[in-house]
Amino acid sequence: MQSFLSVLELSWGLLLRGLGLTIAISAAAVLAGAAVGTLIGPVLTYGGRIASFPFRVFVDVVRGTPVLVLILASYYMPAGFGIGLGPIEAGVLALSVFCASHVGETLRGALIAIPPTQLDAGRSIGLTFPKMLFFVLLPQALRQIAPNFVNTAVEIVKASSLLSAIGVGELLLTTQEIVGRTFMTMEFYALAGALYLAVNLTIGAGGWWVERRFRAQ
Repeated sequence: MQSFLSVLELSWGLLLRGLGLTIAISAAAVLAGAAVGTLIGPVLTYGGRIASFPFRVFVDVVRGTPVLVLILASYYMPAGFGIGLGPIEAGVLALSVFCASHVGETLRGALIAIPPTQLDAGRSIGLTFPKMLFFVLLPQALRQIAPNFVNTAVEIVKASSLLSAIGVGELLLTTQEIVGRTFMTMEFYALAGALYLAVNLTIGAGGWWVERRFRAQ
């Protein structure tokens, strides 16, 4: 009977490939979701009822929908419109949408918390609203949401494990395939959990460093 270490030596390359895909998909989703969420937040805050309504619906629907449902919908629904998305593309799309809704709502809360006098001060020195938004409001709001953004990034990494449902060869699916061949359930699932934890602790450490820099400034 093979030992765990001997099987691990043979399977380590597969695990690293799965981990690399998990990190790549999560990073792409976080970057895309943060970019879209940064656009959604100001519209929800300053767009008025009509302009903000579709974004409000988007955020509420996505935040109220399980991530697995978003993943399955992103994979199967585009085919009905003649759009063929592969498992990885569908996974990135679903996680990006999930991230964008959370970042947009969090940013809205941070913008609301900024005193209205900041807007009055900007107008008094002749700043247009876009300039006030990009040079006055957003920098303050982004500092406030840094801890929540780190939590969202961690949630994206954890949610990426659900992509195994549509056949993406990320860390969890790779682990399941190894377990299916070796029947070393406890050992390899514990290892996968440790790898996920290592990634999320790294994200948390990076967020802590950024938060300290913001406080220092």
